[in-house]
Amino acid sequence: MTARSDSPGVQFPPPLWYALAILIGVLLDRRWPLTIAAGALTTAAGVMSLVGGLALAFFSMGRFRRAKTSPVPIRPASALVTSGPYRYTRNPMYVSLALLTIAGALLLRTWWPVVVLLPTLGIVQQFVIVPEERYLRRRFGTDYETYTRRVRRWL
Repeated sequence: MTARSDSPGVQFPPPLWYALAILIGVLLDRRWPLTIAAGALTTAAGVMSLVGGLALAFFSMGRFRRAKTSPVPIRPASALVTSGPYRYTRNPMYVSLALLTIAGALLLRTWWPVVVLLPTLGIVQQFVIVPEERYLRRRFGTDYETYTRRVRRWL
C-alpha cells in the first residue's frame, strides 16, 4: 500500500472549499448586494472571528505536530489526535475555517459568504469528513470508535 492509498482519499484541499465560499460570496455581492451594516460592532465581531479562527487553526495544527502526524488529508495518519480542541470537536480545523469565512463576511460587509458557507459545510461533510472518518475507523479501529462516541463531529 502506498502512502497516498493509505489516506482518506480527499481530492480537493478542504481550505479551498472555504476560500471558494468567500470568493463566490464576493462575486454574488457584486451582482446582488446583501450588505452587512458597517460599524464598530461588526468590525469587532469580524476581528474576533478572525482571531478565534486563526487561534483554533494554529492550536489544532500544533496538536498534529505534537503527535508527529500529518493534518493533510491526502497523507496517512500515524496517530489519532484527541487532545486540545479535539476533546470538544472532531473537526476543529473545519470549525476554524468556518469562523474565518464568517470573519471574511463581516469584514467585507456582505452576508453572501455566510449564505454560501451553509452548502460549503454540506460539501465538506460529504466529500471530506465522511471519507476521513471512514479512513480513521479503518486505521484506528476501536480507539476511533470510542472517540466518536465521546466527542461530537462539529460542536
